Amino acid sequence: MDKESLLIYLVSDSIGETAEQVAKAAVSQFIFENYEIRRYPFINEKQQITEMIQEAKQQRSIIIFTMVVPELKIFLEEETKKYNIPCIDIMSPIIEGFSNILHSTPKREPGLIRKLDEKYFKKVEAIEFAVKYDDGKDPRGLKKADIVLIGISRTSKTPLSMYLAHKNIKVANVPLVPEVALPQELFDVPSKKIIGLTTNPMKLIEIRQERLKALGLKSEANYASIERILEELEYADAIMKKLGCPVIDVSTKAVEESASIILEIFREIGYKVINGK
Repeated sequence: MDKESLLIYLVSDSIGETAEQVAKAAVSQFIFENYEIRRYPFINEKQQITEMIQEAKQQRSIIIFTMVVPELKIFLEEETKKYNIPCIDIMSPIIEGFSNILHSTPKREPGLIRKLDEKYFKKVEAIEFAVKYDDGKDPRGLKKADIVLIGISRTSKTPLSMYLAHKNIKVANVPLVPEVALPQELFDVPSKKIIGLTTNPMKLIEIRQERLKALGLKSEANYASIERILEELEYADAIMKKLGCPVIDVSTKAVEESASIILEIFREIGYKVINGK
């Protein structure tokens, strides 16, 4: 690299994306193209900084950094001062500004924004999973799920799937209908990953009648008859016993309460479901 060129060192105790974006935005304000960017991410030792400084001092360089660990930040500033290398701290002025306004001490932990992004995308992935494998649409999803919910119609399978998805848990659900054969994939899922949902027949009559009204249908339809509901509940009970899975009565429970019970069941048996583990 010739003497008119500029080496831009981006130093971070995380990925270094922030430093890169700021550096590119700044250099674009000048009629200057003879530069090279060198990224040094995940710096967690003084020795790494020392090695980088030894390289930077040989040429015309500038160091832009986003270090949040105080010890490493101070060491970097001291080393660049020794060799008269321009050094720009991006994060500190912003962190100090927020600290003053919020009257709070920063965590000083590298990579927090990345962790937040990862958590967000896992949640989106879990929600998409719940939609894709809702109501037994695709039995191939049963083996991929963290939890499989089974139950007859109107036992809160879909609301529970979505609620758990917002906790980064991938949930598939399968409706139990006497006339419809169950997918073989369900019997390949470990029983400890399956939760059966049941309810009080009288409560279910009310729910199904309201559902029929919402659809503009007569409430006397077989779907909401006591005979049909008892038949479905008996069938579902037999399936759940065959699978050997835990069963939750959702008739008097809010979705949040049922979800809490599901998570407690998994904690008790030591089976991790959060984040797909």
